[in-house]
Amino acid sequence: MLEFLGLDSRTEAVYREMLARPAGGVAELCELLGLPESTVRGCLDQLADLQLLRSSRDDPGALRAVSPERGLELILRRQEDELLRRQQELALGKAAAARALAEYASLHPDATAGATERLVGLDAIQAKLEVLAEALTRECLSVMPGAAQSQSSLDASRPLDEEAMGRGVSILTLYQDSARNDPATYAYARWMTEQGGMVRTCPVLPPRLLVFDREVAIVPIDPSNSRLGALCTREPGIVASLVALFDQTWHTAVPLGTAQPQGTHTGLTPSEQELLRLLAAGMTDENAGKRLGISLRTVRRQMATLMERLNASSRFEAGLKAAQSGWL
Repeated sequence: MLEFLGLDSRTEAVYREMLARPAGGVAELCELLGLPESTVRGCLDQLADLQLLRSSRDDPGALRAVSPERGLELILRRQEDELLRRQQELALGKAAAARALAEYASLHPDATAGATERLVGLDAIQAKLEVLAEALTRECLSVMPGAAQSQSSLDASRPLDEEAMGRGVSILTLYQDSARNDPATYAYARWMTEQGGMVRTCPVLPPRLLVFDREVAIVPIDPSNSRLGALCTREPGIVASLVALFDQTWHTAVPLGTAQPQGTHTGLTPSEQELLRLLAAGMTDENAGKRLGISLRTVRRQMATLMERLNASSRFEAGLKAAQSGWL
């Protein structure tokens, strides 16, 4: 009953017996409670430390139990004093941390003042992500283009995602359709959905981005090489534009747990339709593959299949017949 005050069940039993039989000694306590002498003496030491025992004035050398009203009040008062001391230490610690953060901020030559911060290198990005993830309260939006996410990136993201979802934060993630073909990325996406996250895929994605609580956004400095660093911004106009871009893409994407849909009348997958659009717009096979997150060999294989279905002998003829058939 009194565990929250620091008394275990045996010590509380000794205290009760001493209140009921003030004249009893150690031997009587051992007999009544069925405890060895060493245990009883240990309980008496604990009661003395908690000031629940005092020297008897009637029987010098003996101990008497302090009344529960007085004894428990003393324990609670000590706990309140300890709590106050720790609160004061915490306040001093927060003040010291704030001073240190202000001092360290001046040591970052690549950081810019105001609402936008330049993060140079993967370590700086990871450190910022950890801070932002801990401060999350509602929602995290992310766009992860490319067929496969690096194993190091997945390993770094897992504890942050798991902790955030454990606090009830909604995590919405967009992958490319081609990510379904990468075992590690697909396994991570499935794990996310099992933990309560929402994952969707679509053929083409905007550049990589992260938005925290629709207030802070992180985008790569160079979308083609995320290792170079990122920009972290709180500018409302920029964040709102990125959120709108995410929402628009999210509404056209397919939930991970469902099959990729076929075209209603063309029989093409969204990825095949997008490939035709990219090539018809003059994009090279290599660049189209990068946009779709697939290899050059896959692009050429898919195009060969489409030409066969269109009964076309050249790319130009395939483009004409695709347009005539309403595929574009």
